[in-house]
Amino acid sequence: MIEEALLGDLTAELPNAVRLQRLVHTLHQRFRCGAVVLLRLDEGTLRPLAAVGLVQEALGRRFMVAQHPRLAAILSQREPTWFEPDSRLPDPYDGLLDEHAGEPLPVHDCMGVSLYLEGKLWGALTLDALHAGTFDDKARHDLQRYTLLIEAAIRITRLEHENRGLRLVRSDVLESTQVPGDGEILGQSQVIADLLRELEVVADSELPVLLLGETGVGKELFARWLHRHSRRRNKPLVLVNCAALPESLAESELFGHVKGAFSGATTDRPGRFDAANGGTLVLDEVGELPLVVQAKLLRTLQNGEIQRLGADKPRQVDVRIIAATNRNLRNSVRDGDFRADLYHRLSVYPAPIPPLRERGNDVLILAGYFLELNRARLGLRSMRLSPAAERALLAYSWPGNVRELEHVISRAALRLLSRGASRSEILTLEPNLLDLDSSHSTSLTPIAEVQPAAQTDIVSLREAVDASQRQAIIRALEASGENWAQAARMLDVDPSNLHKLARRLKLK
Repeated sequence: MIEEALLGDLTAELPNAVRLQRLVHTLHQRFRCGAVVLLRLDEGTLRPLAAVGLVQEALGRRFMVAQHPRLAAILSQREPTWFEPDSRLPDPYDGLLDEHAGEPLPVHDCMGVSLYLEGKLWGALTLDALHAGTFDDKARHDLQRYTLLIEAAIRITRLEHENRGLRLVRSDVLESTQVPGDGEILGQSQVIADLLRELEVVADSELPVLLLGETGVGKELFARWLHRHSRRRNKPLVLVNCAALPESLAESELFGHVKGAFSGATTDRPGRFDAANGGTLVLDEVGELPLVVQAKLLRTLQNGEIQRLGADKPRQVDVRIIAATNRNLRNSVRDGDFRADLYHRLSVYPAPIPPLRERGNDVLILAGYFLELNRARLGLRSMRLSPAAERALLAYSWPGNVRELEHVISRAALRLLSRGASRSEILTLEPNLLDLDSSHSTSLTPIAEVQPAAQTDIVSLREAVDASQRQAIIRALEASGENWAQAARMLDVDPSNLHKLARRLKLK
């Protein structure tokens, strides 16, 4: 019975994400519907935390309640809400159902229920079925009964999160969920999960953190995340782009100056350290600081003192430093461009941010976020990726990382509209609209064209086999019009094995 399954998951020791995903799977099996989605409410926006039956990029979507009347209706009352199959209210999942990706949802059943935690509205659960009559009176009554168990699962998720040995008191469930647009870190890959667990521990310390990573990986987002999870989260957060500071003004910008310190200094002026006193100062592109400023920064890290330009006496400040760079600071130290003693002070806790190409299917979740962002900005009914576009995104190496992905999606949406696409239709982005540089995509050279390779060009046999299988599947899907069953016949493999292989090769 569903009650036994839900109770079993409540008492089992499970990771938070696993418990919530098992919850929606259990409900999906009980109600025999097309999709079940658990959504968390943040400042008027619903964020999917777990889902079954939707395309993967849907997990990156952010649904503004004011723009989706069905979701608003569900949140407006405590009891389950059911919509007539012929309801004219637009469905937020148009084009996102796995079985009907890219198509308007046919006549279907839809119901949902608002969820509360400690008397406060927490979010919602939605269920969609492709066949009218799926959610009869008994189904709606059962959903009402299960609501308490669903809310209990959410409550246990919060308690387990709070009891992971952290000293910080969390005020709400799943604290890593942030307000969209305010530094939310999206992704479910293992490398991101491991990194956030690591940073959650160091956030509660006062240690300097050095964020390392390529341009566009989101180092500033991780810096904001660290501040929000620190004991200084209610104090100022000040961000400084060191690369944008003119060398002649860098010292004054950071430490301030007194009247008469230099020509044009008509008044005393506090610096960024003064502004961040009690809080956190983020030094982005710290490797660009001039050597003279590096010496003063080292002094501040050593004894908590700053001295304004032209001042006679130092001042005490209480500031935590988070530095970020895309440079190899070890090489900068070797070349004499960065002080070795400052490097060791800043890199007490180095934290490498993984590039997008190492984050697997996170690229689809992030793409979903940018798709929904552009859908709302451009006033579109719905916008999604075609299966071929998804594969293109997964095969691309993303030299510009998350920032490049954002620009690719935005350009593709504008390009589609410029070609006459209707804003009232479900718009599908194809690979040609993404305009990805083929030199950064995974491809397979035909055997007849293979030339003798240098030693550095040799890849492992496993990588070569994977590339060959990936290319064969892509060609079969293109030839079959994206029909997986037909593609399996063309490749002479069992359809279930083809799906498993496609998931391993990150084609699904």
